[in-house]
Amino acid sequence: MFSYRHAFHAGNHADVLKHSILVQILDYFNQKDTPYWVIDTHAGAGIYDLTDEWATKNAEFTDGLDRVLATEKRPPMIERYLEAVGDFNPDGVANYYPGSPWLAMQALRQKDRLRLFELHPNEIAILQENLAQQDRSVQKKVMVYEQDGFTGLKALLPPPTRRSVTIIDPSYEAKSDYRATLQCVQDALRRFPTGCYAVWYPLVQRREVTELQRSLEKLKDCSWVNATLSVRKPPSDGFGLFGSGMFIINPPYTLHDALARALPWLSKTLALDDRATFTLKKSGASKDKPKDKGD
Repeated sequence: MFSYRHAFHAGNHADVLKHSILVQILDYFNQKDTPYWVIDTHAGAGIYDLTDEWATKNAEFTDGLDRVLATEKRPPMIERYLEAVGDFNPDGVANYYPGSPWLAMQALRQKDRLRLFELHPNEIAILQENLAQQDRSVQKKVMVYEQDGFTGLKALLPPPTRRSVTIIDPSYEAKSDYRATLQCVQDALRRFPTGCYAVWYPLVQRREVTELQRSLEKLKDCSWVNATLSVRKPPSDGFGLFGSGMFIINPPYTLHDALARALPWLSKTLALDDRATFTLKKSGASKDKPKDKGD
């Protein structure tokens, strides 16, 4: 149950996709003075040292963040993502990689709040240690729960501010995570239908992936954007991650166009073979700049 450690994968192609989208969403929410909450159902350790043994064992960042850093003439969405990562590496060398909690923490204003769930005993210990090193003013904005985020989310919705970004990104090591993710989203929308929900999912050869995608795309009374990035062909043995996806419910209306520019570039830049590709879909309700329900 507790075998997954995100430090093995920090800065990989899936993180590049997930976090470039998250930064875009947070920037959009910051355009209005109204405060908001960020909720992360599976927070991890928060920030990762890319020089330690956990990260260097597989060095997945070399085919993710490092490839992006080695390029020029990047799409604006990617430039902004690298700027956010660079804020944690003031010496200009990418030794530290911020996970979703730290990117959110960076974006928080005085009245905004961050709520983090983590159940892995090692991960939450590191998360709390990392948080303890932050300024007191930052710590006041953050609460950490040693709890399953799927169930813990229920108590936080709707947030007092009536504005929120919820990140739902389990490891999916257990097949039950796919069903739990869908149930979590459905329950969250019943409790707070106007919230913004960012759901990460892996591209692996499991029928559960296709079922989750189809079920999310059938959600009613909400707008959505579904983006996937594949960096290689599916493994012949049926095992292993060959890409990832992000399903954003009630997204900023600017997100689809930003992804339309970024995804072709990412597909080319992060390609590990000639089968690298991407997809980008949106709900019919989001075609004509709808009123942003996450706003």
